[in-house]
Amino acid sequence: MDSSSTRRQTTRRKLFEAAVTLIAEQGFSSTTVDEIAERAGVAKGTVYYNFASKNELFEELLRHGIELLATSLQEAADASADRGGTRVDALDAMIRAGLDFIARYPALTQLYVAELWRTNRAWQSTLMVVRERAITVVEGVLREAVAGGELSEDIDIPLTASALFGMVLVAALDWQSYQPHRSIDDVHASLSRLLQGRVSGHP
Repeated sequence: MDSSSTRRQTTRRKLFEAAVTLIAEQGFSSTTVDEIAERAGVAKGTVYYNFASKNELFEELLRHGIELLATSLQEAADASADRGGTRVDALDAMIRAGLDFIARYPALTQLYVAELWRTNRAWQSTLMVVRERAITVVEGVLREAVAGGELSEDIDIPLTASALFGMVLVAALDWQSYQPHRSIDDVHASLSRLLQGRVSGHP
């Protein structure tokens, strides 16, 4: 990779980080390109050099963030398999990876969850695409678990994948907003018990 490509990637990363933080703090409509440029430490023209509009910046922000999340989930599942773990172990590893990601990028997660409930945005189709990208990773592991006899063939794979994904998002945001004193290990352990079906107290 040449130096110009490296510089552009660095600039785009700064813009992503600045945009997601500002938009999470004050909303998309209230955030200006000037503010994004100032927070990123670049000229306003640099924003438009990299992105045609604020809408395009936001769409790319969503794509970039969910791609990072999907990659971390897949890597966690693969690492679990390499250690000889079951597919349920892989799902548990993905839960931990999701918590780690949200702890690292809380503003992006808050923004993503907030936008899920809006229906009047120009990027609604993009939001559906990036959501599907993350859900598909979870679905893949669930299908393998069913095929291997670890999970019942009766489970609704798409709905179960959405439920697991949503559980991690909501639990992590609640943890960070209302129970920040709890450790990530503690939160992971609680979600792991849900995954393993041990909430009732029976083995």
